[in-house]
Parts: sequence; C-alpha cells; structure tokens
Amino acid sequence: MFDFYLRVAIYFFSFLLCLFGLNALNFNRFIRQGKVMQAQVLYFILAASLSYLLGSFFMSMIYYFYKG
Repeated sequence: MFDFYLRVAIYFFSFLLCLFGLNALNFNRFIRQGKVMQAQVLYFILAASLSYLLGSFFMSMIYYFYKG
C-alpha cells in the first residue's frame, strides 16, 4: 500500500515540475489564431507525458538504490 502512495506522490510532484518547466517555453509563436483550446490540450498532454517519463525515472532510481 505504501508503494501506491509513493508512486502517486512522485507522479504528482513530477507533473507539477513539468508544468513549471513548460511555463518557460513561449508557445504563442507556434499557436494559430483561434486554436487556444487545442493548444491547451497539447500543453496538458506534453506535461502528462513528460511527468510520466520523469516519474518513471525517479521510481526506477528509487527501486535501484533501495533494493540494491
């Protein structure tokens, strides 16, 4: 049960970290006029994908060092 809560916390933290990091990019240069909704969906998908990769990396590092 602790493993589940650890995974949720790590993925949530990595999602917030990815949202923070994506704020540094200027997406306005790549967005067409009137396509704000599609840009927001793309932004969310990018953040979710990056957070999954980052969270999986953190989890594998924790398991590697913890289980040795």
